[in-house]
Amino acid sequence: MLIKKTKSLCPVCNTVIEADIVEENGGVWIHRSCREHGSFRDLYWSDVDMYRRFDTYENIGSGVENPQREGSEETCPSTCGLCSNHKSATLLANIDLTNRCNLNCDFCFANARACGYIYEPSFDQIVEMLKLLRDEKPVPTPAVQFSGGEPTMREDLPEIIRKAKELGFPQVQLASNGIKLAKDINYVQVLKDAGLSTVYLHFDGVTRDTNPNLAIDEKAVANCQKIGLGIVLVPTIIRGRNDHQIGDIIRYAADHISVIRGINFQPIAFTGAASQDDVIRGRVTVPDIAAAVEKQTDGVIRKSDFYPIPCVLPISALFEAYGGKPQIQFTAHQHCGAATYVFVTKEGLVPINRMLDVDQFFESVDAMAEKLKKGGSLNKYKTLLEGIKGLHDSVKNSEQGSAIDFWKLIGKALLLQNFDALREFHWNALFIGTMHFMDRYNYDIRRVQRCCIHYATPDGTLIPFCTYNSGPVYREQVWQRWKNTDE
Repeated sequence: MLIKKTKSLCPVCNTVIEADIVEENGGVWIHRSCREHGSFRDLYWSDVDMYRRFDTYENIGSGVENPQREGSEETCPSTCGLCSNHKSATLLANIDLTNRCNLNCDFCFANARACGYIYEPSFDQIVEMLKLLRDEKPVPTPAVQFSGGEPTMREDLPEIIRKAKELGFPQVQLASNGIKLAKDINYVQVLKDAGLSTVYLHFDGVTRDTNPNLAIDEKAVANCQKIGLGIVLVPTIIRGRNDHQIGDIIRYAADHISVIRGINFQPIAFTGAASQDDVIRGRVTVPDIAAAVEKQTDGVIRKSDFYPIPCVLPISALFEAYGGKPQIQFTAHQHCGAATYVFVTKEGLVPINRMLDVDQFFESVDAMAEKLKKGGSLNKYKTLLEGIKGLHDSVKNSEQGSAIDFWKLIGKALLLQNFDALREFHWNALFIGTMHFMDRYNYDIRRVQRCCIHYATPDGTLIPFCTYNSGPVYREQVWQRWKNTDE
C-alpha cells in the first residue's frame, strides 16, 4: 500500500528518480526504478505502526533567512547549500578537521584511510567555516562537532576549540575514537580548558569481540570522568555483530552516569568502506533499535517510550514566546531518529515516561506558547501561572523526586532565563537516542530537505549530513578539491 511519494537516488549512478514509500508486511519500504539500472526495493522502517505514530509529529520548518543560494525541486540534492529549498536550520554542524585516522574500521562511513591523500583544512579556513555557521539567521548555529578522520591527530585542536567558543558556540563537541584521550589525561584537561563541551566517543560494545578497542574506550571514559568532561557514547549498530549488546551498552552508561550523558545509537549506513553485499544482512532501522532496547532491558525501557525529534518543538515555541527572541526549531524529519530520557536512580532505570505523560506535557506547553503569543509580554507571568496546572497534571503519581527536579529546572529556564540550568538535568538523566543516517539504498530527498545536521566546507557551503556522505559523492568532491598539495 502506497504511503507517500518522494524522490530518491539510483544506488548505482546517483541519478535522482521518483520513489514510493510503501507498506509491506508490517514494514515500510522504498521502491524506485532507474531507466538504466532497473528497479530497487529497500527497507525504510521495519515497523509501520511506529512509522505512522511518528508521522503525527511532522512539522515542516521555514529554513533559514539567509540561504546561500536559490534552489528548487529540480536542483535538489545537486546544488547544496543551504539553498532556499531547505526547510531546517543548522542544529548541529560538522566540520571535518582531517581525513587522517589511527584506526581502520571496516564500516567507516568516511572511508578515511582509503583516500590516498590528505584532506586537512587550514586553521583560517576552519575559522571561516565557524563564522559562516554563527552568521546563520534567524538563529546562529548553536553546536559544532569536530570530526574526521580522527580530529585529535591535529596538533592545533585546542586552538580550534578555543576559537569556536570565542565565536559564541554554546556547544563544542568532539567525535573521537578515544585513543589519544586514553593515552594522556593531561590532553583531556587541555581540551576541556579550551572549551570542549562533550566527547562523542566511538563505543561499539562491552566485550572485546564487539569492541576490539574496549580497553582504550574504558580508559578514555575514566580519564574524562577524572577531568569532568562529559561523554556521549556512539555505537555503530550492525545486525549480527553487536545489536545483541544494546541493553548492555545502556547499563554500562548508567553505571558511569557521572560522566556519560547519553548514548546515540547509529544504525550502520552503507557508505564509504561498507560493502553493498552487507545491505540486506546488516540493515538496522530506528524501530529495530527501539525494539532491541525494550527486549534487552526486560521491558524497563519500552519501544513506546521513544519519540521523534520534532516532538520538542512546543518547548522551543514556549521559550520564543516568553523571551521574545527566535529559538532553534527542531524541524528535522520525523523519521530521522528517536529519543527518550531515562533517570538513573538507586532503584534502577526510570524512563521519563513513567513520571510524565509526555503527550499531555507537550500539549500543555504548546497551549502556553499560544497564549503568550496572543497575550503579549504584560500577561506572560499570568499565562505561566495558568499553565502550571496543565503541566502539573502531566506529572504521573511517582515516588521519584526526579519529576519535581524536572519542573524546577524548567522553571529556572523560563523565569530566570537561565538556560544553563538545564544542564543540571543531565546529571541524573541519561539521554538514549538513535539517528539513522541514510545511504544510497534508502535515500529520501524529503528527509534531506529537512536535515538539521550539516557539514560546513572550505568553499563556504553547508551540506546536509546524508547528502554529504551518501548523495552525489559530496565528501569525495570536497576532500579532493581541498586536499593538501604540499605533502
